[in-house]
Amino acid sequence: WGTEYTDDEVEAFLKEEDIPYKKLDESNLIDTVSTLLEGENVIGWFQGRMEFGPRALGNRSIIADARNKENWQKVNLKIKFRESFRPFAPTILEERVSDYFDLDRESPYMLLVADVRPDKRDEVPAITHVDGSARIQTINQKQNKKYYDLIKAFESNTGCPVIINTSFNVRGEPIVESPKDALNCFLNTYMDYLVLGNILIKKTDISQERVLSSKEYLEQFELD
Repeated sequence: WGTEYTDDEVEAFLKEEDIPYKKLDESNLIDTVSTLLEGENVIGWFQGRMEFGPRALGNRSIIADARNKENWQKVNLKIKFRESFRPFAPTILEERVSDYFDLDRESPYMLLVADVRPDKRDEVPAITHVDGSARIQTINQKQNKKYYDLIKAFESNTGCPVIINTSFNVRGEPIVESPKDALNCFLNTYMDYLVLGNILIKKTDISQERVLSSKEYLEQFELD
């Protein structure tokens, strides 16, 4: 795995950039973010070491509520800058995978594709592809405790153990590596919140001249 950034390093960077933020202890962070996930909020989730490989597995992810079909288009068109039909992968608690998918094993690296169970497709439309399938990531506490705890708290709030998980980047760009990369992507897309370690940033707390200010940045991702 790659570089890891401490909360102290993140705070120093945000102060230098004059970005307002809140620092929470881990328990409060999980409670807060799991509640923010409900509905239409799209959240940049930046934790621990940079992952190695083509998939974001919970350390450099954009996450959202899989129950809200509008999140499908919002993330595609206004954050990832790609075609609206492109599917998103779900992350699901490992112990609940067979409740939602035709799969009886773990899929920790988002490699296995399975059908969404017919009785669950209306519940999680944002991760159900047009053919009724999904490319699945399962998660347990041993693999990534903080990410697991977040989804477990979301399940406790909503009854749903599934969220959208897509890589923290825009079309044509690599996955973000540093707090600077993450902040740049956050400021210039339509994400609502950014979580850097235990630090929470709300888009509407940032001055408007800093948000979506780079026209050239956005133009390079416009669809033909």
